[in-house]
Amino acid sequence: MKISENWLKEWVATDASTEQLMSELTMLGLEVDGVEPAGGEFSGVVVAEIVSCEKHPDADKLKVCQVNAGNETLQIVCGAPNARVGLKTALSKIGAVLPGDFKIKKSKLRGVESKGMLCSEVELGISQESDGIIELADDAPVGVDVSEYLALNDQIIDIDLTPNRADCFCMRGVARDLATLGNLKVNFPTISEQKVTIDDQINVSMEAPKQCPKYGTRVIKGIDNSQSSPTWMKEKLRRSGIRSIHPVVDVTNYVMLELGQPMHAFDLAKIDGDIVVRMAQDKESLVLLDGSTAELNPEFLLIADQTKALAVAGVIGGQDSGVGSETQDIVLESAYFDPATIMGKSRKLGVHTESGMRFERGVDWGLQADALQRATELILQICGGSVAPINMTELTGELPKQHQIALTEDKLQRVLGFVVEADRVTQIFNSLGLTATYQNNSWQVVSPSWRFDMEIAEDLIEEVVRVVGYDQMPSHRLHSTDAIRVIPEAIKRTHVIKSQLSDLAYQEVINYSFVAEKQLADLKLADHAIALANPLNKDMAVMRTHLLPGLLANIKSNLARQEQDLALFEMGKVFTADNEIVQTDELLLAKTGLQSPEQWSANSAKVDFYDIKGDVEVLLSSASETIDFTAADYPFLHPGRQAEVKLAGKTVGYLGQVHPSICQQLKIKQDVYVANLNVNAIQNITLPQWQSISKFPKVRRDLSIVLKDEVTWDQVSQAINDCLGESQQLLNSLRLFDVYKGDNIEKGYKSLAMAMIFQEKNRTLEDKDVDKLVSKAVSFLAEQFNAEVRT
Repeated sequence: MKISENWLKEWVATDASTEQLMSELTMLGLEVDGVEPAGGEFSGVVVAEIVSCEKHPDADKLKVCQVNAGNETLQIVCGAPNARVGLKTALSKIGAVLPGDFKIKKSKLRGVESKGMLCSEVELGISQESDGIIELADDAPVGVDVSEYLALNDQIIDIDLTPNRADCFCMRGVARDLATLGNLKVNFPTISEQKVTIDDQINVSMEAPKQCPKYGTRVIKGIDNSQSSPTWMKEKLRRSGIRSIHPVVDVTNYVMLELGQPMHAFDLAKIDGDIVVRMAQDKESLVLLDGSTAELNPEFLLIADQTKALAVAGVIGGQDSGVGSETQDIVLESAYFDPATIMGKSRKLGVHTESGMRFERGVDWGLQADALQRATELILQICGGSVAPINMTELTGELPKQHQIALTEDKLQRVLGFVVEADRVTQIFNSLGLTATYQNNSWQVVSPSWRFDMEIAEDLIEEVVRVVGYDQMPSHRLHSTDAIRVIPEAIKRTHVIKSQLSDLAYQEVINYSFVAEKQLADLKLADHAIALANPLNKDMAVMRTHLLPGLLANIKSNLARQEQDLALFEMGKVFTADNEIVQTDELLLAKTGLQSPEQWSANSAKVDFYDIKGDVEVLLSSASETIDFTAADYPFLHPGRQAEVKLAGKTVGYLGQVHPSICQQLKIKQDVYVANLNVNAIQNITLPQWQSISKFPKVRRDLSIVLKDEVTWDQVSQAINDCLGESQQLLNSLRLFDVYKGDNIEKGYKSLAMAMIFQEKNRTLEDKDVDKLVSKAVSFLAEQFNAEVRT
């Protein structure tokens, strides 16, 4: 929004410089984007009157004018189409300097002497475009400096307002904030009721009460269309970025800039019957003021009469009902429209209007009658006319509500971190237009009708601090009585886990916590899923109970882009609900494709069960607890290629190959291996304990046994450790180095070859000691599993 500095100082008597005003407005939250002068730098330009105007003898488009410059009459050759007798305009005399250091000299144009130049707004740096020389008011004093007459010693301040500060899209709102900052008085315009001289009224039918709960009209008859807007009004409009059009239209725009209420004027003769506020019909059309034709639908709110649409409510009027040069009688409109109804309609119509910008952010819903009174007063001053009573239709139940907000002094100080005197706080609230009372160290505040963004105590605190000034906050050294929290080394931080996986060539992915219910159902993971009350779409309808659907979608997407060798992981929350909602932090690894990039020196091998198992072992290697893998039975994993992951005997996750039928359904044409781990379970580990290294030699015995195929290595190793009892400490290592099935081995049996490595800390073991332990292990395996030593 652009505002004139001089106009602002009419509202608030401040002696602040332009730079100070910019700083103060910005600190108030009304950020200043820039400042530009109201006109260019020039000298020697005066108000002049054309007293005669004749055609140039040797040029069709030039005129020879005699111009009264106050104390002399000068001959000026001019090519402006609007040069005419009686016109008051700007004359740059010989010696004048125009913007751009352009000096006026005596000259001849087609043989006729010209002693100066009649200037346009462009040549004076007032506007970017013009159709001819500048036209000044009939009462402009001849001979007076134009810069002084137009008060061009002014700056135009461009304010970038946030959407919540719709109240500052007018001089009243900006002045109120500025006055509150300096504890100054605001010179609000006196709005008085105008004498009613006629009884004419136009009835209003409210067919869209939620979209338009308040609509006011006033009929004014017999306006003088020959009048033009006064120079002071034109200049204020121009400096706010609005072009002068017609006195009535100028008044409605001026009131909008002054008070913040957009208004519209209809030609009474072009309205058939009553005014109807309704939603548009499907494919209804309206020719707009800019000449374009709008194709409307029931989303648009219209102002209409009994036969046709007159305007798109809150956005733009229609061409056929607007005020023109022949208008004698007008209907002024002042309304409150629901911001949600107006929002986005300007963009859909491809237009940008000042009224649309304000209505979609929210207009003061208590302002409509005052705006009608103010506009009536100005129209009577300029154009005259006979005034009818205001007809205001108001549906109170549909209007916004004012909020009652409580704020304690303790909370204000606690949030701000410093003390603001209670009297100053009360003064700030009341100066901003809030109704505030202070009692028992607490304020009770009622928000005004123009502040839609004030609902809670924090909103009041924000008002206090922006007026007091963020730069006024005292600075203190940070201090705290809290002890620094010690994170035990035994807790493995999530970033450490992620770093380990990164070292293993995994890449992290992050997926939404919302998935389609079908994604979970296909994996048989939909039990106890939590459905969202207002999902964004059907593909994000439930909270995920597992990370697998997201990672499979990532794999499918990468495969579709010829990225076939993948190692991905995701760490995130999963959600289930039975009697209550439970959130669990989980880690999911996924691998597919080749174990390593293709190369000439090695055969290309595909990722298998043992690759993902090895990565899990590396991830858990820092724990001193034993890691075990036992058979599992998850429906979404391959029946023969899956295992539970146990740490110190407790299940912390599982791993395996994704069931081929699931991959087939998802059109993933290669095997996918996954490992799922509970984050909390793998974070809390037992640190390895330091032990001295024995200086005595190790003794190795290799043992090969034959036993039934269903007996696992975990069972065998556990049995050996159990049977050794206290002597287990002598068994330094037990390793399986071969599994054999085939010739010389009975069907249904297998051969396990293991290395048993013994070592004593205090002495050298003798063969008889080791043989005794091996023999004890063989006997126990024979007893437990009917195992035989293979020779």
